[in-house]
Amino acid sequence: MTSLLEGAKKLVTRSSDIGARVDGLERAAAAARGRVDDAVVDDATVVAARAAGRLKLSADHTVVALAGATGSGKSSTFNALTELELAAVGVRRPTTSWATACVWGKEGAEELLEWLGIPARHQVTRDSMLSKGDEDVEMRGVVLLDLPDHDSTEVSHHLEVERLVQLADMLVWVLDPQKYADAAIHDRFLKPLAGHRDVMLVVLNHIDTVPEDRRQSMLDDVRRLLEADGLPGVPVLPVSARHGWGVDELRSLIVKRVAEKKATRARLEADVRTAALRLQEEVGSGKPPTLSTARVAALDDAFADAAGVPIVVKAVADSTRMRANRATGWPVTAWFSRLRPDPLKRLHLDLGASGKELAGTARTSVPQATGVQRARIDSEVRALADQVGEGMSPSWASAVRAASVSRLPDLNDRLDRAVAATDLGPTRIPVWAGLVRVLQYLLILSALVGAGWLALLALGSYARLPEPPTPEVGAFPVPTLLLLGGILLGLLLALVCRWLVSLTARSRARAADKRLRDAISEVSAEVVVEPIQAELASYAAVRDGLSAALK
Repeated sequence: MTSLLEGAKKLVTRSSDIGARVDGLERAAAAARGRVDDAVVDDATVVAARAAGRLKLSADHTVVALAGATGSGKSSTFNALTELELAAVGVRRPTTSWATACVWGKEGAEELLEWLGIPARHQVTRDSMLSKGDEDVEMRGVVLLDLPDHDSTEVSHHLEVERLVQLADMLVWVLDPQKYADAAIHDRFLKPLAGHRDVMLVVLNHIDTVPEDRRQSMLDDVRRLLEADGLPGVPVLPVSARHGWGVDELRSLIVKRVAEKKATRARLEADVRTAALRLQEEVGSGKPPTLSTARVAALDDAFADAAGVPIVVKAVADSTRMRANRATGWPVTAWFSRLRPDPLKRLHLDLGASGKELAGTARTSVPQATGVQRARIDSEVRALADQVGEGMSPSWASAVRAASVSRLPDLNDRLDRAVAATDLGPTRIPVWAGLVRVLQYLLILSALVGAGWLALLALGSYARLPEPPTPEVGAFPVPTLLLLGGILLGLLLALVCRWLVSLTARSRARAADKRLRDAISEVSAEVVVEPIQAELASYAAVRDGLSAALK
């Protein structure tokens, strides 16, 4: 167990970049889940898990699998390489659905064999079959597998071959001169492994049955077929396992690959790269886009229009004007303004704290968005999603569009709540208006005093009472000045204040417009922008993972 852990640590240390690639593929697959074809994501996930599992196992052993069709001489080649009669030749094996494994150097290979799923009864330790002096040192670290026939009529054989072909570090394909062009092996195995030429050998067995003058042309034809499969440069060895021709050369090539300790790494790199490229085809290779500020602003404007912000802003201006005029106007006439309905109250935007508490989530009477306004929202959402989806694959762009509209069904309620929750400040009268109100009441009080004074003088004159002395200011009696001055100054003050009221109403309207648009922008962000940004974050995670996997 100790040596196994040490081997695993060596492999991870020596191939830390492989670990980073595997991790990148795993992250990319997780971020792409639900956004691209599930089959592609599942394949990437399986490859990442399989590679991670292999990295944890022995770094001192290389799994070499012999694969081929019925009659190709695969088992004869296996026996020739092991120099033992381990695999039955020319007859049906007792348990053909299982592979046979021959191990050179069993120490540290136990968990690897368990991971490969090779039953103990189909495992043979090559060193235990020899005397210590005859130990095959060159092949130490090799785990040689004799796979079932890939063209067997037994389904279990097909499954076993496909499983172990995915797990082996190195693949040796044994072809028969009569069936080397069989589409079954080329379409089902060789073409899908086009990125694995560095961990592949091809053996043309039974070369002794081919006339000598045709052997080279046949080898050239095999190479041509391999090149058509996307496997140029894969070594093709002529072998006759029966006579031992080419076996030493095949053995030497396997020993060389195993001694270099690169087969496992090359296999994992090929697996990860193939899965990553396939995932990249589904995801797209464009850089992660960013949201256009102009497009988001246009979306906010569309939301604000649909929420009735212009209507509410006008109501704030009108309500401020009405309330300020009522405070600063001449009290006698300002009272009549109370008979006019307050614009904000008509929209249910001035319930007050107690009113909102009774009503729970306050519902406004702002008109619902019209068909034109909803169409504008749909257009802006679509434009934002399309802008983001440029450069992405169709499936991912579709995911962005789906995310952009996923929260739109409850938009009306969200907008209404945002408007209702915004502090419009309609009840706060400006400080100067409060001072004017006090002054107006002082003026009306002086007018009332003057009127009362004059009434008392008139009553005394009518009753023929002695007229008391009346103070004067210049040529005008004080009671008259109090009456006329209180009225005229009050009216003049009310007229002057109308200009200040208009400025205040516009200022309040601008402030309300900003607060409303900020609240609507939060709704826009939560309903549309955040789901799109989540997709962009996932896309960036996939691109980052794929970059790590493909570097």
